[in-house]
Amino acid sequence: MNTFDFLSIACSIVPDRTAVVFEGQRYSYQELAQRVNRLANALASLGVSPGDRVATFQVNCNAVVETYFAAAKLDAVFLPLNFRAKAEELAVMLRDAEPAVLMVGERYVETVKQIQTRLPAKVRPVALDKPVRGWPHYPDIIAGALDEELYCPAAGDEDTAVLMFTAGTTGTPKGVMLSHQSFSSYILSNVSPPDPEGEEERNLLSVPLYHVAGLQAMLAAIYGGRTIIVMRQFEPEEWMALAQKERANRAMMVPTMLKQLIEHPKFLDYDLSSLKVITYGASPMPIPIIVHALQVFPGVRFINAFGQTETASTITMLPPEDHDLSGPPELREKKLRRLGSIGVPLDDVEVRIVDDDGNDVPVGQTGEIVARGPRLMKGYWKQEEATRQTIRGGWLYTGDLGYRDEDGYIYLAGRSRDTIKRGGEMIAPDEVEQALMAHPAVDEAAIIGVPDEEWSERVRAIVVLKPGQTATEQELIEHCRARLSSFKKPESVVFVSVLPRNPMGKVLKRVLKEQYGGAIQS
Repeated sequence: MNTFDFLSIACSIVPDRTAVVFEGQRYSYQELAQRVNRLANALASLGVSPGDRVATFQVNCNAVVETYFAAAKLDAVFLPLNFRAKAEELAVMLRDAEPAVLMVGERYVETVKQIQTRLPAKVRPVALDKPVRGWPHYPDIIAGALDEELYCPAAGDEDTAVLMFTAGTTGTPKGVMLSHQSFSSYILSNVSPPDPEGEEERNLLSVPLYHVAGLQAMLAAIYGGRTIIVMRQFEPEEWMALAQKERANRAMMVPTMLKQLIEHPKFLDYDLSSLKVITYGASPMPIPIIVHALQVFPGVRFINAFGQTETASTITMLPPEDHDLSGPPELREKKLRRLGSIGVPLDDVEVRIVDDDGNDVPVGQTGEIVARGPRLMKGYWKQEEATRQTIRGGWLYTGDLGYRDEDGYIYLAGRSRDTIKRGGEMIAPDEVEQALMAHPAVDEAAIIGVPDEEWSERVRAIVVLKPGQTATEQELIEHCRARLSSFKKPESVVFVSVLPRNPMGKVLKRVLKEQYGGAIQS
C-alpha cells in the first residue's frame, strides 16, 4: 500500500477526529488532509516532481508530518535530516541527496546559510517559522496554494518513499532507501484501521521524526486514526506535563528517555494514569531500568521493539506478556532474563543468526543477526558496493551480534562492526577518529564505546600525541564538539604511547576495550 493512503483512509473514516496536536495548534484529519493537499500543490509549483527528494531540517512539528504526506502525494521521496548535524555533515548529505526543497526550522537557518553557496543549485530552502529573505515561507505557500486535488500518488509498494541517512560504520553517511512497503508491511499487520465508535487513542510522540522509530510511530498513528501529540524534543518534565494535560495513552521512548523520566524528582507530581502502552527500543535497555519502570507504571503494557534504519525499524519484539513478572519463582527468573532480550521475530520477518560463512549457528552460540522480509531497505543511495556487502543472497546483515536461547528469544551480544549506539543514536568511530586526528597535536586516535546505564554506551577516545606536543582531555573534547554533532564527541580521553595493532596494521579495538572499556565515572 502507498503510505499516502494511510491519511486518506483515516480522513474518510474519522474526518473530525483530532489528528495532530502541536503547541496549542489542533488539526482534525480533515484539516490535516486539506493542509497536505495545499502543501503538495505548493511544492509542485516550486518544481517538485516524482522521484525528487523533499528534505526537512527541523525538530518535530506538524510541518514535518505534513511534509511527509505532501511528498508522498507527489510521488516524491521524504528526506528527514538529523537536526543535530553540523554544517559540514549537513553539506555532505545535501550534496549527496540533492533535494529539490529543504524545509528549514528557525534555529537551523544560519547553519544552512553557512553552506548554501556550496550546495547544488536545485536545493531550494523554505523557511518553516519566521520569514527569511529570499526563501519561500511555509505558512505563505500553504495559504497561497490551490484547494483543488491536483495530484494523486501513483507510486507502488516497491517505490522509494523515504531516504534516511545513517552514519553506518565507515564514517561516511549512507542514505537508506525505504519503500512504501517497508512501512506498510509492518503497519498493516500490527495496527487496526480507525474505529469511529471506538476509543480515541492518543500518542505522545517525542522520538525524532528523522529517526526510523519516530517515523514508523507517526505513520502507524495516522493509519490507526490516532491523535498524535507532537513534542519538538524530549524533555522529561515537559513530557509528563503534556501526557497529563492531553491524557496520552501510548508513547514510544528510547531507554535513556525512560530512565530520565522515572528518575525525575517530580515524577510523582504528575498524573500519568492515562498511559496504557509504552514501546521502547533503539538501544539496549538495562534490566534494572525496565524493572523499575514496571513497578512505577503498573497499568502500562510495555513492548521492546528491535530494528534499525535498514529494516524500517521493528523486526523482533518482546511483547507485553513477557514483561509480566508475576508467577512462581522459576517463571519470574526466566522472565527477568528475557527482559534482557530483544524478543522474537515478527511474523512477516525471517531472522537467523549466522557465522562468518553465512551458516546458522547453534542455540546459545553468538553470530551475526541477519533478516529477510518485505520491509527491508531497497539499498543504500548511490552506494552499490555497500548495498552488496549488506544484502547478500536476499538477507540483510544487520551488523549486530546475538544469540538465540532454547525458547527462540534473541539476545544482543555486541556489534560485528564497531558502531557505537548512544541513547538510540548511531555513532561511527571512524568519523570521530578523523575529527580527532585533525587536531595538530594528535598523531593517532581510536574510538571505542564504553557501557553506561543511562545512555547504553558513551564515547571514549584513545589518543597518541605527536612527539613534543601536548593536549588536554577537555581541549580534545571541545575540538570534536566544534566539528561534530554533540552526541558524537568523546566524553573521556585516555592518552597512550602506542595503539595495539595486528600484523596488517589494523588497530585492535578488542584489546582497547579490554584495557580501557570501563564505564565513565561521573
